[in-house]
Amino acid sequence: MQGRHGVTGVWKGGWNEDGLARWAASLRRQLDAPGVTLGLAFVGPSLFARAEEVLEILRVHGRIPCLAGCSGIGLVCGGDEFEQGADLVLGLHHLPGATVEGFHFDREEIEAAGDAGAWVRRTGLKPGQVNGWLVFASPFELNGEAWLRQWNDAYPGIPAIGGLASGDFAAEQCQIYLDGQVHEHGVVAVAIRGAVTLETVVSQGCTPIGQSWTITRAERNYILGIGNRPAYSVLMETFEGLSQEERRKSQNNLFVGLAIDEYREELLCGDFLVRNLLGGDPKNGALAVGAFPRTGQTLQFQRRDSETADAEMAMLLARARTRLRGRPVYGGCLAVCNGRGSRLFGAPNHDAGLVQEQLGPLAVTGFFGHGELGPVARRNFLHGYTAALGLFVPKEMEDPA
Repeated sequence: MQGRHGVTGVWKGGWNEDGLARWAASLRRQLDAPGVTLGLAFVGPSLFARAEEVLEILRVHGRIPCLAGCSGIGLVCGGDEFEQGADLVLGLHHLPGATVEGFHFDREEIEAAGDAGAWVRRTGLKPGQVNGWLVFASPFELNGEAWLRQWNDAYPGIPAIGGLASGDFAAEQCQIYLDGQVHEHGVVAVAIRGAVTLETVVSQGCTPIGQSWTITRAERNYILGIGNRPAYSVLMETFEGLSQEERRKSQNNLFVGLAIDEYREELLCGDFLVRNLLGGDPKNGALAVGAFPRTGQTLQFQRRDSETADAEMAMLLARARTRLRGRPVYGGCLAVCNGRGSRLFGAPNHDAGLVQEQLGPLAVTGFFGHGELGPVARRNFLHGYTAALGLFVPKEMEDPA
């Protein structure tokens, strides 16, 4: 795919030094712009052993000043999702008026950081100097939730898109990339600054069911009371109140939606942080969830299936199109859960294809990961079963006072 501000390509030729050099140079020539601002590379397991050489070839022949990305067992290019068979995808982006700056944080730095201020000192960037972040992380030996709490406090309200790399999970082999360096641990973060920002779409693939409730008692990852009643009883009442068809769809597909901002008058898809419903105990009335809910938080049960995931993604993309208000899109990055794709939808190319259908043609690359990163209600979270899209768009200028 080619355009004025972005081009993408997929490589299926294995390790071929001369061929890769010609391919990268050809992509660069297709970019109808004076130069590359940012390159995004996502590499399949077939090229893991040669990844450092591959990155250097791309940097030199694609003339890429900042190159970032990660490994993926599946790769995304344009409207195509290559769940197997692709060795590499590359996106080249010209972002007018923007500057980008990449950082790698190793495991020791992440463990040693004591507070949000440590990250501002490490990057040298204050919150007002950054419009968005691309983040690619190793899934191994990283307490992602703890790091994100610090990161959100360091850069409040600033969107981050990306996720946890995938690869040979049995061998614990995944890779993250910054410029010519291959890292197997830590986090790569790319700051987007200047005249370009990130417009985000985070589709968790769920639809709310039943009514919303207030959590009246919670301990650690257990919800004990909802509406001053046993939490398990409220779940069963919600399930039994569904139609027969809805009960069929919800069987083994129930999740918990925790409202990020319970003061909103109306809670819709995208207003909830969706987390796994791990189990329930009818004796003590408790529900175990994959989060740490708080007393007073608004909760609504959620259903996930292919139909709801399709409908939510389409709706959120339509909302994004409205928010863009005619601003051009210079390209983007799409992180997709390994549990989506043909596993969820029964056919390939669903999420990437829908992005192109609703917003395209766009120069988008990405990967299938072990976890997706994106904002819900202006705070960044790690997700599962999610499609997280970041679009490079001109920053809207504030109206003069």
